[in-house]
Amino acid sequence: MRLRHGLAALALAASPAWAAPGAGHPVALTQSGPVVGTADADGVTRFRAVPYAAPPLGPLRWQPPQPAPVWQTPRDATAPGAACLQNDYGWNHADYVRGNEDCLTLDIASPALAGKRPVMVWIHGGSNRAGSAGGTVLSDLARHGVVLVAIQYRLGIFGFLPHRALAAERDGKTGNYGLMDQIAALRWIKANIAHFGGDPTRIMIFGESAGAEDVGYLLASPQTPGLFQAAALQSGTPGFGLPPRPLAEALRLGDQLDAQLGTDGSAAPLRAASPHALLDADKALHDSALESDDFMWLRATVDGAVLPAAPEALMASAPPRPVIMGSNRAEFGLPGGRPHRDANVAMAFGPNEAQARAFYRLDQPDPPEDPRLGSRDLQIATDILFRCPTGRMADLLAAHGWPVWRYEFDIGPGGARSFHGADIGYIHNATPLADGSTLQAHWIALAQHGAPLAGWPAYAPKRSHLVITAQETSTGQALADTPCRWSRYL
Repeated sequence: MRLRHGLAALALAASPAWAAPGAGHPVALTQSGPVVGTADADGVTRFRAVPYAAPPLGPLRWQPPQPAPVWQTPRDATAPGAACLQNDYGWNHADYVRGNEDCLTLDIASPALAGKRPVMVWIHGGSNRAGSAGGTVLSDLARHGVVLVAIQYRLGIFGFLPHRALAAERDGKTGNYGLMDQIAALRWIKANIAHFGGDPTRIMIFGESAGAEDVGYLLASPQTPGLFQAAALQSGTPGFGLPPRPLAEALRLGDQLDAQLGTDGSAAPLRAASPHALLDADKALHDSALESDDFMWLRATVDGAVLPAAPEALMASAPPRPVIMGSNRAEFGLPGGRPHRDANVAMAFGPNEAQARAFYRLDQPDPPEDPRLGSRDLQIATDILFRCPTGRMADLLAAHGWPVWRYEFDIGPGGARSFHGADIGYIHNATPLADGSTLQAHWIALAQHGAPLAGWPAYAPKRSHLVITAQETSTGQALADTPCRWSRYL
């Protein structure tokens, strides 16, 4: 690492290209070499598509991320990079079009390159199969005294495939390469962020949906202590209320892939397969424990490395860190839709299924849709995928001495009901709430000081939470205790 840093410093001193960027094009040093960014009209310095690891191509496909290459002349970091490879699900079409396996990069926005500011690291959502860092660093977070980093990681079959041949290469460990990417990015950030005006001792991670789930995995993983000091989970937990996937079961996904491609079970033909063939095969994989394969890469795989045990067990012994967590009052519908309602309820509540069915009055016809809460199925899905797993996780962490703050967000455009992702804009931009405060300020305070602003009660000991509506911000207790006290999984 010192050699790499020395090479970069030598390039800085010797390369005539160092002076080439000129006014308005700041240059920062990394362990790999100098990067050229932009100083934008809003006063924020931005660097785009900075590599934190080697391109995971050829023999590096389905390998732990390797160190980024070294460059000697300043690298252009003024334009967005490629998204990671993904199928087209409609909502992610732009990321699909610009997808590439060479995607292990991050974006940085900083108020200035000097100083030591808290660092906020965004992990994007998209069911761990789609999405990208996108324009995250164009938000106004960096205008408020923090360094914002948005990372990319391998997705879907490229990022989360368990396979027997891959396990044989790594002492029986396989899967969760996307999580390994996130850990590599955090190590890069810790080592380099001081050159971008960030404080490597004050790093907070936060994410929404699958990004929040991955934040939970990183809290649980024994590979992450010291890499970050605080976290926020927005509408996601480690598994979305689904049971973890044991490795022996997970390996069957690799068997299915071999059957789809006609490969012989060895790693070489998989690494030689075209990206298009792998993306097509990804859509055909099936997990019999799921009511919808849209959740294929959301079910936690106990890979033996990043997650050597179920996340719930790992969190019980992980070092406590301050955490904000919460969800929206209405999120999205049931996996698989109405025909899978009974199976979803059975999965979520297990031996307490009868009590849950009585609570939801499933023996009666569906009532008219509530304009604020949505259909019965939407209410059930919001409970079993979001509210109940969040409550279980908050209880678990608080019981082990973690500082925890919980929220429920209930604001939609024009007075409509909330929806999955409704809170994102209120955190990335300083959108005022009814009382004039902002959610963004609470997230920044967590990054700066390890706690949100005064007025947000801690979750323990009264199981308190912040209630955020278009009319007011107030506090409540024991959110959805019924039926969530009957639920089974994080």
